[in-house]
Amino acid sequence: ASHIGEVVRETFKKCGNNIDAVAFSQGPGLGPCLRTVATAARALAMFLDVPLIGVNHCIAHIEVGRWKTPARDPVTLYVSGANSQVLAYRAGYYRVFGETLDIGIGNALDKFARSVGLPHPGGPRIEELAKQAARYIPLPYTVKGMDFSFSGLSTSAQDAHKKHPLPDVCHSFQETAFAMLVEVTERAVAHTGKNEVLLAGGVGANMRLREMLGMMCEDRGIEFYVPEKRFMGDNGAMIAYLGLLMYKAGYRTPVPDSRVNPDFRPDEVVVKWR
Repeated sequence: ASHIGEVVRETFKKCGNNIDAVAFSQGPGLGPCLRTVATAARALAMFLDVPLIGVNHCIAHIEVGRWKTPARDPVTLYVSGANSQVLAYRAGYYRVFGETLDIGIGNALDKFARSVGLPHPGGPRIEELAKQAARYIPLPYTVKGMDFSFSGLSTSAQDAHKKHPLPDVCHSFQETAFAMLVEVTERAVAHTGKNEVLLAGGVGANMRLREMLGMMCEDRGIEFYVPEKRFMGDNGAMIAYLGLLMYKAGYRTPVPDSRVNPDFRPDEVVVKWR
């Protein structure tokens, strides 16, 4: 919240008053964070007398990936701290073909990292330690239909650390969790018949996950796309870009309808810009 004023000032310096609309993340996410930005967005839109556009955070990750890669109609594996979903566009919506039943993969990695004393953020530390592993330790592999679960895996990894070297546990955690994600992504590819896979979200920076997804795509003879790292994690460009697409498609969010929704699902949004 303390940085919003400076961000707005820098924006005006770069573009002057040439602003057609104000976009903000309406959800999903943490309520206090969403409300802080929504309040600023409402005030700015009213001050400038321009439309306000509330966007879905998950869809913003997909659209910035489509913008920054050659992907046109992919199955998307979206992996972040709180969210883990496999999505694809069909019949006017981004349909969720599979998702976590409990916590996101990023939160699962961070939870395990904290339990073994690794500094935040835990994901990159786990990735580095995994490279030093000598062997794989079997851990719970939980895929139910097209959905997956990580809470039991994280707890079992904590227990495994009492008996095994940390690098081995980090390697096993990654291999098990990522194999689950790749399996469900491949099922969605087979179900939809699409020939592209897009990786989105902050956990997508993990090189082992990229490698495993890339191998699956190569085996199936389909394309695999990953945006550059600065567009993988949460970023303002993705919110602005989706806001632009929605603005051009005629979307507007009246102030009375601009309340944030921490549980805002991507399959609730009618996609008119494709």
